[in-house]
This record gives sequence, C-alpha cells and structure tokens, in this order.
Amino acid sequence: MAVNSKQHKKSTSLFWNSTTFGSWTLISRIFGFIRDLTLAAFLGAGPIAEAFLIAFSLPNMFRRIFAEGAFNSAFVPMYSQKLETQEAPAAFANQAFSGLAFILLLLTLIAQLAMPALVVAMASGFIDDERFDLAVLFGRIAFPYIFFISLVALISAMLNAADRFAASAAAPVLLNVFFIAALIGADLLQLDIGLTLSWAAPVAGVAQLALVLVALKRVGFRINLQLPRLTPEIKRLTIIAAPAIMAGGVVQINLVIGRQVASIFEGAVAWLSYADRMYQLPLGVVGVAIGIVLLPDLSKRLAVKDKTGAQDTFSRATELALGLAVPAAVALAIMPLPIIQILFERGSFTAADSIGTAAALSIYAAGLPAFVLQKTVQTQFFARHDTRTPFICAIVALIVNAVAAFGFIGVLDYLAAALGATLAGWTLLFLLIYYMRPMGSSARLDRRCWICIPKIILASLVMGIALYFTIESTLDYVANSPLRYIWLAGLVAGGALMYFSVLILLGALNLKEIKRMLQR
Repeated sequence: MAVNSKQHKKSTSLFWNSTTFGSWTLISRIFGFIRDLTLAAFLGAGPIAEAFLIAFSLPNMFRRIFAEGAFNSAFVPMYSQKLETQEAPAAFANQAFSGLAFILLLLTLIAQLAMPALVVAMASGFIDDERFDLAVLFGRIAFPYIFFISLVALISAMLNAADRFAASAAAPVLLNVFFIAALIGADLLQLDIGLTLSWAAPVAGVAQLALVLVALKRVGFRINLQLPRLTPEIKRLTIIAAPAIMAGGVVQINLVIGRQVASIFEGAVAWLSYADRMYQLPLGVVGVAIGIVLLPDLSKRLAVKDKTGAQDTFSRATELALGLAVPAAVALAIMPLPIIQILFERGSFTAADSIGTAAALSIYAAGLPAFVLQKTVQTQFFARHDTRTPFICAIVALIVNAVAAFGFIGVLDYLAAALGATLAGWTLLFLLIYYMRPMGSSARLDRRCWICIPKIILASLVMGIALYFTIESTLDYVANSPLRYIWLAGLVAGGALMYFSVLILLGALNLKEIKRMLQR
C-alpha cells in the first residue's frame, strides 16, 4: 500500500530510531546472554546462583517500579510536550531529577535495614536454607545499583525525547560487561563469585550514569542537582505517576509470585531465570525498543493534534513489533531444548537443568507476542497522561497470574509460574486493547497494518513447520558434535531467510520502501 511522503518520513524516522535503539539493545542482550552462559557454566543452578539471581532482582524490581516502568511513563509525555512547545523543559527536568534522587536515596537506606524481609517476600522457599543468608548479603551489596540505574533511566528518557537513542541504549551493555569481567576475574583470582558479582552491580551503575551524563552534555544540557521542591509541575507529575507506580508494583508482584512458586523447587529459580533471559532477548530488542521510541514520538504528535501522524506511527510500530515477535515466539516454542542444550549445557549446568529451563522457555514463548505488544499499546495511554487505566488492567492480570500460578502448582510444579505469567500477559494486552477503543482514529491500526498481520502469522507458521521437520531429521546427527553450534546458527539463519522470503512472496514487505530507508 502506497504512503505519501510525509507519512513515509514518519515511518522512516520510527524505523531508524527503533533500529538504533534495537541494535544497541541487541548488543546488550548478547552480552547479557554471554553473562548468563558464564554464570551457568560456573554456578549452574546451585545455591549461589539462585541467591544472586534473587538478590539482583530486588534493585531491578524497584527500578522498574520507580523509574523505567512508572516514573518515566509520566515524565516522558510531559517532558516531550515541553520540548515541543518550549515550556521550560530544562527546569522541569532538573526538578524531576532532584526529586527522584532523593526518593531513591531514602529507598536504598530503608532496603538495607529491611533486606531479610525483602528476601522472604521474593523467595520464602529460601527460609532455613543456605540460600537465604547468601541472598540477604548479596542483596545489601547490590541494592544501591537502583540509585544509579534509575537516574540513568530518567536521563535516558530526556535523551530519547531529543531523538538521541544511542547512549541510552548502550548503557545496559556496560552492566553486562562488568558482570562478565567479574565472573572471569573471580574465577582467575579465586575470589568469591557471588560477592564479586554483587559488587559489580553498583560499580556498573556508576559507569552507566557517567555515560548518559556525558551524552546529555553533548546535546547541550547539564543536570543541576537542587533541593527537592513540590512545584506545581512536580505535583502534577506525581499525580500522573502515582497510578503508574502502583501499576508497576502490580507487574512486579506478578514476578514475585513466579519466584515464590519457583523457590519451593530446588533449581527452579535459576531455570526460570535462564528461560526468562532467552525470551527477554527478542522482547528487549523488539518490544522495549519500539515502546521507548514510540512514546516520545506519539506524545509530540498528540500535543499538536496530528491524529493522522499518530495513527501511522502506531500502525508501523505494531507491524514492526508483530513482524519480529511472532516468528521469534514460534521458533522458541518449537526448538527450546536444542537451544538450551547447545548454548547452556556445560560445566555446572547439567542435562536436567537443560530440560527444566527448556520447559519453562516453551511456555514463556507462547506469551512473547503479548509481552511485546503491551509495550506498544501502553504508549497510547501514557502519551495521553492516562496511567490509571493500565493500573486497573494490571490488577486484573495480577489476579489471573496468582490463580494460575498457585492453582496449577500441584499439576505443573514450577512451570505453573511460567503459565501464570503467560496468561497474565495475554489478559493485560486484551484489556488494554478494549479500553483503547474510545481514543479514536489515532489509536487504531490502519488498513495496511490489518492486511499485514495475517501474512506475518502465515509466514511464521511456514517457518515453524520447516524448522520442526529440519530438527527432527538432523538433530541426532549433530547432538554431541562440535558441529552443533554451526547447526544451530544455520537453523536460525535458515528460519529467518524462509520467514522473510514468504513475507516478500505475500507482499507484506515493500522492498522499494526498505531500500529507501536503508539509503536515507
């Protein structure tokens, strides 16, 4: 379907911004994957690994509540509109930064005292177990990471609103580099791996903050720390952010439910964590990247009442999200065990660990399209300063998760946690779509997108069938051979080639438009 030059320019901008952020996110995920492979090889699914994974999940959980998932969902639309209308964006940003820094400092101090209770809340199965004391110790060391990374998230939002995506997307790479160096260094120097990893977190946070501050200075802006004040703008920001913080809390409770279920079963915390990292690779590259790029863009278009531009941006983002998430979900669902065996099974990571992780991955894969589309759909609410509706929807999804996770534990054991998360993901997506209806044409997919969706599904199914029969006929020949790495790479490349070939045959990919984008 042809698009006019103005719409093409908007689509191209979205494409390139998403590609920039997605590329850096992919690099970060690759380093994160290397980190997980190294962690699995050194520690497997043992008590130190599980204790560290729970300890590090604590600052990550609060970061998603207070920074990326909540505070920024309120901050980005307000800051983007102030940039667009030149209503003192710098003063507003400084006030927000100072207020957030004060809250984070207070939270960090409280967490140090309440760490045993936090570990119980995250993994009660650790009580009366060596994992509990380890998790408390690791948690106290790693928790200050939240102070630095949450401020990184705020500065990244400012950079993104100014269409500067590289530094904010590159910052997570530093964390994984520090973790990999800590793992290798601890092994070479015979240091305690758990303690070394824990100390690596806040040190990496300092490096990440320095990176984005330098990038912010290069675009002509300098953060001026000041005493927190409840100005009218900050009061409005707080009112908008409050439901988002509660919604973020609900989402994190979903994760806590999964960890509580997993902590009952030995090794399950690590299995679910490794499986989570595998499906987070496409989720981070596709869903998070598009959501981060889409929010400031959509906010600016709505601020100037550009409904046509908003619809085009939303539709192209949805096409891109589905076009990459659906085939990834199909591939992960069809070949979870070969992926885990070939990539993880070495050192302390056993065949039993591979089976446990692969089973969880296959269930998470079923929810991947929902997790990705949530990032796109939620921007419609956040861009309109509506954080209350996502909160209400998240409450319902939480109930679904709890009922499934605890209700099926007797049948599925630790896999009930993965099932609960997947069902909750689809529930949240459908609810968001339902409540998005009154927003009008700017929140609706255009005809081009609706035509493209069934073609994406069909191409993914064709690719999945080809992968299934290829694996069935060749796996036995390469299972214990050094060629298995080449075989797996060939499967990924061949599956991608088949998928995009079918899309081209179906007319879902406009090669001339892609060529124009690449030449831009």
